[in-house]
This record gives sequence, C-alpha cells and structure tokens, in this order.
Amino acid sequence: MAASDLQMVAHFALLSRILAVFFQMVFNSLIPDHNADAFRMPRLHSPSNGDVLLDILFGGFSRWDAQHFLFIAEFGYIYEQNFAFLPLFPVILRALAETLLGPLQPWLGLHSRLLLASTLLNTVIFVLSAVVLYQLSVAVLQDRRLAALSSLLFCLNPASVFMSAAYSESIFMLLSFSGMLHLEKARPLTSCALFALSTAARSNGIINAGFLFHSQLKQCILYLRPELKFTGKDWHKLCWHLILRSALLVTVGSVVIVLPFALFQYYGYLTFCRSAVNPALTIPPHLLQLAREKGYRLPGKDSAVPSWCHHRYPIIYSYIQDTYWNVGFMRYYQLKQLPNFLLAFPIIALGIWAAKQYVLSDPWYCIHLGLLHKKLKGEREGDGKPSSGFSSHRVFVYVVHATALLAFGVCFMHIQVRTV
Repeated sequence: MAASDLQMVAHFALLSRILAVFFQMVFNSLIPDHNADAFRMPRLHSPSNGDVLLDILFGGFSRWDAQHFLFIAEFGYIYEQNFAFLPLFPVILRALAETLLGPLQPWLGLHSRLLLASTLLNTVIFVLSAVVLYQLSVAVLQDRRLAALSSLLFCLNPASVFMSAAYSESIFMLLSFSGMLHLEKARPLTSCALFALSTAARSNGIINAGFLFHSQLKQCILYLRPELKFTGKDWHKLCWHLILRSALLVTVGSVVIVLPFALFQYYGYLTFCRSAVNPALTIPPHLLQLAREKGYRLPGKDSAVPSWCHHRYPIIYSYIQDTYWNVGFMRYYQLKQLPNFLLAFPIIALGIWAAKQYVLSDPWYCIHLGLLHKKLKGEREGDGKPSSGFSSHRVFVYVVHATALLAFGVCFMHIQVRTV
C-alpha cells in the first residue's frame, strides 16, 4: 500500500509539472506581459533559433524574480538588489548549464541553458518534494490516506507555477521537508544540515531552527516526567545530562542553520562596505550602462558607501527588502492593493480556520505549547488528542510554523505572496 501511494504521488506530481509547463506555454503566448517596473536582465548577444524556440516553450518561467536568479547564475552578484536572493539555487543552475547541458552550447546560449536547467531541475525537485512530503505526512499524521491527500493538494496549490519557474521555492521545499522528516526520525544532525541548506536557498529557512528547539524541549520534558521513577542521584544525573545535551544541540544546530545567511550577509558587507570584493572590474559594458540608466548601485571604490553600511547591524538583505521592495509593517495596506488582498484571501482564511480548528480540538494542549499531554495530569490513556489525523499532538509544531508564517506574511509581506 505504501509503495503504491508513493508511486501515485510521484506520478501525480510529475503530471502536474507537465500541465504547468503546458499552461505556461499557452497563456504566455496568449496574454501579454504586465508592463511592470521590475528588473529585467539585458541580452548581451543576439538570440539563435534555438534560443527563440526555448523562449517560446519556457519563457513564461523567466518572469519577475526569476530574472534575478537567472541573472545571478549568469553574471554573479553585481547589482545591490541581487543580494535579496540567496546563492544556492543560482549556483546549482550554473553548474547544470555548464556540465549537463554544456553539449547544447552550439545551439543554446548560456541564458537559455540556465532557463532549461531551472525547468528540468525544478521538475525533478518538485516530484521529490511531493514524495518527501508524503513520507513526512505519514510520520506526523499516522494516516496514509490523509498523507496522500495532503501531497496531492500540495501539487495543486495556487502558487504551483512558482515551483516550476526559475525560483528557489522547489529546492527550499525539498530541503525543508527533508529536514523535518529526519527530525521526526530522531536524526537531528542530518536535519540541521538540511535546514542549513534550506537557509542557503531562502532566508526564511532560518525559522526552521524552531523545529529543532521544540523537539529537544519536548524530548527533555517527556524523559523527565514524574512517572519515571529514579533515585535522587540518578534523577539529577539524567536531568543535567539531557538538559546539557539538548542545549548544546540546539545552540550548535541553530548556529549551523543560520550560518549560510550570516556568511552571505558578510559577503555583501565586504562587497559594498569594504570593497574587498570588486566585481566591477569584470562587469560587461552593457551591464554598466544598464546600471547608469536605471540607477542600480554597483560595488567599487568609485561608488559611494551605502547608508546601510553604517547601521549597527549592517545587513544588506533587510535594507534591500525595505528600499527596493518596500517590505515593512502594514506598508502593503493600500486601497490600490485590494485585488491582491482578494487573491490571497482564500489561503489566509484557510490558514486561520485550520489553526482555529486545531486549537479548539484541545486548548489545554496548545496552551502548554504542545509539550504536555492531558494524561500526565491523571486522565485516562484514551483521553486528550487523537493519535492520528490533523488533530494529533504531532501536528502542533507545524500548525505553529504555518500560523507564524501566515501572520508575518499578512503584516509585513506583499500580500499576494500568501497564495501558498
């Protein structure tokens, strides 16, 4: 049964990617692009027939933020706003374009090979993400039917197109789901490594450290509950051993998870604030001209030092989000954004409803942060939360994670991002 469910999920995920490519191709040819004042990478060479054909097939996957990822993969981190995007996905794209797709160089330019690499890579990664999500759901929900349904709905989520476009969403999902699955299997070290890689793909991978913290705290409480009878000496030895072990694991694990983001911010600091890295020496003239026309900031000794370099914590990422994307508390609450709020409303309402239903199923358990069961207070074994399904105790930390992301998104982010 498990093998057949896995096979079904994999086949359905692959079919959803084929349909995504097909619909992208159809609607990209029928509907003109929105003339937004967004970053668009220039073409330095005349496209070949192969480039034109590939753009017809997959050009819809290279819009919006995909332009940044493809630009970084081709030229590196040149403009200041490029530092809003973490390096793992562009690095993998460039490696695939130069190796696996290298033989296509006579027919396809580097840009086209990067776009093809992103489409192929995200297709494979998305299928793997759906399979890992199924395995994670089985471990958490203890219900194969519900786990399969969850994975199928994941394939049909409203933001599904971004999983195939040249975005880092798919690789972030795979790494995050894999980290959660290994944590459910009591493999915290492997989980930390996967969460760290997810942070190298997207900045919100940092909050995955919360799963590690909660799992260790819960483990300590479960092992030290009053039912376990120890002598005084044994009790204190066990208590200190567990606390020190968990504290060390959480501390080191959190550092490992945050490290990719921190190192990337340091690289940005060296590039713009110290001029220790000076890519301006190798920037093609067309890109220098684009920077002058658009006012893009370049690193180098001839450029003024950015204001964020003088902040107490000179973090380039937060500065870019604030300056280039106008991300901030309630900044998106404008009348002209009403259509985007309507677009995001179904997912927001569903998220709020799910959190409410989970809390109402056992408020006592939620008030105690998912750390204590009612039966520890003298109730019967069958009382409290069910052992399987959405209302089971294993789901608590995932509900908290989803609700926190939802709240942050509604308050700080561009609201249309909340379609997934």
